[in-house]
This record gives sequence, structure tokens and C-alpha cells, in this order.
Amino acid sequence: MAEDIRVAVVGAGVVGLSTAWALTRHGLRPIVFDRFARGHREGASHGATRNFNNAYAEQHYLDLLARAREGWDALGVVEGEPLLRLHGLVTHGGEGLEQIDRALRERGIASELLDAPEASARWPGLRFEPVVLYSPDAGVARADVALRELERRVVAGGQVHWETPVTAVRDEGDAVSLTLADGAPVGFDVVVVTVGAWSAALLPGIPLPPLRVTEEGFAHFAPVRDDLAWPSFNHAAAGFPAYVYGMPTPGEGIKVGFHRVGAEVDPDRRPRRIAFPRELSEYAREWLPGVDPERAAWVSCTYTSTPDAAFVLDRVGRIVVGAGFSGHGFKFAPGVGATLADLVLDPSVRAAAPFRLPSPRL
Repeated sequence: MAEDIRVAVVGAGVVGLSTAWALTRHGLRPIVFDRFARGHREGASHGATRNFNNAYAEQHYLDLLARAREGWDALGVVEGEPLLRLHGLVTHGGEGLEQIDRALRERGIASELLDAPEASARWPGLRFEPVVLYSPDAGVARADVALRELERRVVAGGQVHWETPVTAVRDEGDAVSLTLADGAPVGFDVVVVTVGAWSAALLPGIPLPPLRVTEEGFAHFAPVRDDLAWPSFNHAAAGFPAYVYGMPTPGEGIKVGFHRVGAEVDPDRRPRRIAFPRELSEYAREWLPGVDPERAAWVSCTYTSTPDAAFVLDRVGRIVVGAGFSGHGFKFAPGVGATLADLVLDPSVRAAAPFRLPSPRL
């Protein structure tokens, strides 16, 4: 019976906790281990907000987004409001907006194409390219609140152990042995590994794609007025280092960052350096008339990216892996967790082809 499966989850970021929650909904009692203390800022899940960005044309991402949305909705109202603030998303610049608009409409997701004057009238805090894609069914995920709620749901049926490093994961054939920092081995039927930047080091025998760990940065810019309406936004802005993302973060400002521009780092020896701060302030000065480009609080974080930015969601023997979320995984976490839980419950299950490991499973 599924309830008899002894399962551990290594890594208590949003993906690990989402997976553990999904397992408890199947009647299992997972044990979650994390090397750091609750609320740490060493990985990729901390902070108040994440962009709930639905601007995808690829069917495997839209499938996963639909499953994620089911999970977000099932988590319900937390601390007085839903975990998703659906204040809308605008995407402009670059190519493919019509394709994304068509893909969203085919899924029954509200979407429309606007011209720049109409978009500026709605959101005067931003300047726009000539064509703007708007979806009202997007916005932000309340990231830190979501982590607390997921842990609360997990411990109702399982366990979460903070400051409990796992130093080795070994598939012994009939079980998986975890070695804890004190040297004590613990056996499980299946182990899920969701450790982000530390994936390759902890899983040397798994044929992972190259995982590049980079230190990224963003800023919370102070708005110039309190009465401006802000959507979340994506912008392929010419003349800047990379794609720009942004969103309102109440109490902190307008969060703005370049996507995947940071230098490669050792996650245990991060310099905590912001890439391209001058250019980000210049972007705010040119494209965000609703913020003060001179008033910003800077934050560093990490991405763990695959070469094509596709996630790794697969099973090798008795080890299930979730890795390589490439700076766009948080919004998908409840769907990713449900997918990884399916892999735990049934070794024959496969995630969508773009998320599978490149070599045959053992």
C-alpha cells in the first residue's frame, strides 16, 4: 500500500515542502531534512514575493502551471488572503507575444494584446513597448508565507528537521541510505532530493545535465506615489544585459531584476555581489517612471540552471530528483511537488519529456 512507503525529502525549499505536502495528501508520512535553519537565505526560496508569470507558449509548462494553480488554490486563504495575488501580468518587448496570447486563450486563460498608450493609461508607473500582452490571471506568489503554510501542512502528517544536513544519498537496490552529518545512516524506500545548488554534489551517481549555479541580484525600488496600480511585468528590453522581471512587493517596493546574468559561484562561498546594479538603475530610470531609481534596497540570491532552463523531474532507481529550476520554478512548485510525488508512488510514471533526464532510468 502507498501509505507503507517510507519516504524522505532532502531539501526544504519550496519544491521540497511542496513535494512533502503532496505526499501527505496521498496518506504518506514523509520526513524532510534541511541542512540550514528555517528562514535561511542560502538557497533560492527566501523573500516575500515571486513572479506568478503565466507567459508561456510551451505546452509542458502550461500543463505544469495548471497543476500548480490547483495546488495554490488548494492551499487557500493564509493570513487573510490567498497565496496568489492576481493583480495581472504585462509582457512586452521581444518576439512571440502573439504566440503566447494564442496559447493562453486556447487554455481558457484570460489574455489580451494592448497597445502602449492603453497600457500606460492603466499602469502609469511603467513605460511600454508598442505591443503589450496582458493576462489578469497572473501576479505574484507570496513566497515566505507559502513556505510557512507548506511546512504547517507537512508537519500535520510528516516531519521537518531543520539544521540536519544529509551528507550522502546511496541507492542500495532494496532501499536508499541517507547519511546524516553525525554519521548515522537512515534507510528509506524512496528518497526525493530537492537541494537546488547542491544537487550535483549530493548526487554524483545521477546523470544530471550540467547545473550552473549563479549569484543573481535584484532591487526593491521605492515607488514615487502610493496610489499607482502595479502589475507584475516581463520585459525584453533592448540595450540591457538581459530580460527584466518585476513585481510589487508590499512594504518593500517594486522588485526588479535581470534574469540569469550572474557569475558562476560556489554556493557555500558566495560573495553576495549584485551583477549590473548600475544598469538596473538605468533601466528603472528609463522604463519605470513610477519608481525612484536612486532609492533601492539590493538583494542577492542564487539560480541553479540547466543549459536549456528546463527543469529536471525524474526518478533513477529509488531516488527522485527535482533540480535545475533556472530562476523560474517557484510559481510551479505545487505542480512540481505533485509530479515528484507521483514519481515516488509509481516507478513507471514519467514527467513530461522535456523534464526527463537524458539517459535511460536505472
